[in-house]
Amino acid sequence: MLVVRSVALFLLAAIFEIGGAWLVWQGVREHKGIAWIGAGVLALGVYGFVATLQLDAHFGRILAAYGGVFVVGSLLWGMVMDGYRPDRYDLVGALFCLAGVAVIMYSPRGH
Repeated sequence: MLVVRSVALFLLAAIFEIGGAWLVWQGVREHKGIAWIGAGVLALGVYGFVATLQLDAHFGRILAAYGGVFVVGSLLWGMVMDGYRPDRYDLVGALFCLAGVAVIMYSPRGH
């Protein structure tokens, strides 16, 4: 159950961080305006709080593992929101990142 909670928090964090960055991108690069930028900044702030809800107390471990989730989530977000089509190297790299998440976060440790 702890792994399910951790994965859910990583997914929620990814939605807020990637979504927030995408909103800022849309506001600036696609000229959608300050409201989009402001919404993005707020979402990025929420991401920071969501990351603190992980049970593991090691900031470096959480953020390192989250990096892999971010990579995969960014590719998925681009596919859904912008029509991006990852190539085989994107997919292989994403699988390596997910393997890294699993090793960093969910390997048995003798505490």
